Amino acid sequence: MTSQTTIDKAGPGDREPGAPPDATPGAGLRGHPWFTLITVAVGVMMVALDGTIVAIANPAIGDDLGASLSELQWITNAYFLALAVSLITAGKLGDRFGHRQTFLIGVAGFAVSSAAIGLSGSIAMVVVFRVFQGLFGALLMPAALGLLRATFPAEKLNMAIGIWGMVIGASTAGGPILGGVLVEHVNWQSVFFINVPVGVLAVALGVWILLDHRAENAPRSFDVPGIALLSAATFCLVWALIKAPEWGWGDLETWSFIVGSVVGFALFALWETKVREPLIPLALFRSVPLSAGVVLMVLMAIAFMGGLFFVTFYLQHVHGMSPIDAGLHLLPLTGMMIVGSPLAGAVITKAGPRIPLAGGMALTALAMYGMSTLEKDTGSGVMSLWFALLGLGLAPVMVGATEVIVGNAPLELSGVAGGLQQAAMQIGGSLGTAVLGAVMASKVDSDLEGNWADAGLPPLPPDQADRAAEAVQVGVAPVAEGTPGEIAAKITDVAHETFISGMSLASLVAAGVAVVAVLVAFLTKRGENAEAGAGVGHI
Repeated sequence: MTSQTTIDKAGPGDREPGAPPDATPGAGLRGHPWFTLITVAVGVMMVALDGTIVAIANPAIGDDLGASLSELQWITNAYFLALAVSLITAGKLGDRFGHRQTFLIGVAGFAVSSAAIGLSGSIAMVVVFRVFQGLFGALLMPAALGLLRATFPAEKLNMAIGIWGMVIGASTAGGPILGGVLVEHVNWQSVFFINVPVGVLAVALGVWILLDHRAENAPRSFDVPGIALLSAATFCLVWALIKAPEWGWGDLETWSFIVGSVVGFALFALWETKVREPLIPLALFRSVPLSAGVVLMVLMAIAFMGGLFFVTFYLQHVHGMSPIDAGLHLLPLTGMMIVGSPLAGAVITKAGPRIPLAGGMALTALAMYGMSTLEKDTGSGVMSLWFALLGLGLAPVMVGATEVIVGNAPLELSGVAGGLQQAAMQIGGSLGTAVLGAVMASKVDSDLEGNWADAGLPPLPPDQADRAAEAVQVGVAPVAEGTPGEIAAKITDVAHETFISGMSLASLVAAGVAVVAVLVAFLTKRGENAEAGAGVGHI
């Protein structure tokens, strides 16, 4: 399926479809592929950084605004819900009105929302503006991929996505380090204020450089019922995953939302077969490679985000590291993603995605197995080995799965495809945290009482035992104030031993998920419609 592209007549930097970026006299930098990549990378960096930098600020926010633990959890949950629910709809907006405009609105809105959070004097206002951050972030992310798809020719698209993935990986992993520095040496507000200059830079570059590309057969109407059904179904699924650790996986309320999400997705699929211009044409999923790419992105996120979730607790609570030190210990992972992503893009361009994707998930499985062997006294060298291997495995998957999804969709649906890619990653991360969290909780519940008794500690009343188990699940030793040193040391040993056994099992489950992903990777192939997105520029 091919698509022609029309370009807004916005000024001297515009060019005719198919012309090189520098073919038009006086064209300058407007619409140049590599400068387009730099521009969208600045905006994407802001959103990716925010995904992890805020977690470091939560304790300081709680102290300053007098927030409870549940209120602090809403700082993350509100953002994630808004982002996950609106990603595909936001991608459709980009397809309808142009990715340049959608990107600029997303960047500007994200920066303004960040400033508003920094100026907030109550936890309620922080949560409200975190919702707006999520909504504007949803506009920004699919639009960035849509711009890359429309700007880069097929032979350079993988390299561009590789650099795009490198920026996301580096920003995500660097968030705890930067957040720790800002909170420790400035204040928690600076974690949000830092987005303002970055946003101003991204908007300025976007106005100057970005060129709007619209497919002639882009959608001209909105599938409002489809948007409502998909949003409701996604909300029910994500809400169930968020609340399952609190409610319990066997609770009626948890399963009510899960069933509600299944019904919602079924009604959405039925409606999409009836409407003239559907939100997501279901024919997209007739492409086995595209469907495999979506599944692969979900599985990768489960293994990566779910497995890595416990590593931060391991470093800070078992090894006693500060947030900054913990972030520094994850630098091998960040470094390998920075180095590996553009290299993976080059390899995928030459060899196709199947072998790099399968190899990347195999390395991810090996890394997660290695992380299952970590102990209380494991040294930095061994940890760095497994973290570096994980980064090396994730790089080709981040690049390749994204290209498979976006490249196998027609140009007029590149925004929806970008939304699918991001939604798959967000939902996969939520699934990983929830499912592997349940594995951890189950293991702690089954081992803690026996380990406690084996250490010669007096049995705990049921209510205290429950609170102790909750603490141990995040690596915290439940030592009461005034506990004698010898007893406190025994409790700490038991807590850390039990936590590590749970983390080991969760890592093995993540490794198993990665092995399944290896098989899925063999169903992928190079984007069939990549050439449709290449007609607007050559390098």
